Amino acid sequence: MKALLVLILGVFCSAAMADEPLPVEHYSYAQHLDIAHVISTSDVADVCAVVPVRMTYEDSKGQRHMLEYHVMGSGCSNG
Repeated sequence: MKALLVLILGVFCSAAMADEPLPVEHYSYAQHLDIAHVISTSDVADVCAVVPVRMTYEDSKGQRHMLEYHVMGSGCSNG
């Protein structure tokens, strides 16, 4: 009975740990990235300025990471 209780608690604890937010890593130009699979990216703001974007990815070891980098917003026009 105790073994069953320990097993059930282990499952709930591991599920709770999986939902913890990832720490945000800030990209630098010389940084080496190990990206095996992109999980998601945030939307680019509709402004004409440099804006932060976040990408969640898995590395070659299956570890998840969240990377923040900057891009030009999508609100610029050539007119």
